[in-house]
Amino acid sequence: MDDQRREISNGWVAITNGFVSSIGSGKPPQAKQVVDATDCLVTPGLINTHHHLYQNLTRAFPPMTNAPLFGWLQTLYPLWRSLDEESAHVSAWVGLAELALSGCTTSTDHLYVHPSGAGDLLSA
Repeated sequence: MDDQRREISNGWVAITNGFVSSIGSGKPPQAKQVVDATDCLVTPGLINTHHHLYQNLTRAFPPMTNAPLFGWLQTLYPLWRSLDEESAHVSAWVGLAELALSGCTTSTDHLYVHPSGAGDLLSA
């Protein structure tokens, strides 16, 4: 889509220093590297504005699968209470890898569980 919101079929995208520098149709400009995206949809990276990365540690906890929200929270808060730096670090790496693999390039994490004595969870 161009800056006037017109769909571009059989177009090209030029990248300069990691940023989209131009788009168009017809003959593409000279390039050091060409990626043939015929029959593909080219989109910008997706943005996730609300995530709880640490929750991926308990995502498949069997007693909570398909549980109602408040029962789910009441059961999982005690587990999250023992969150430490290592678990925050691992959950961030796993969650960010999952997001990247699904096309997400930017995310905001809502780490609202700050257990006493857990260390520096925000840097983890």
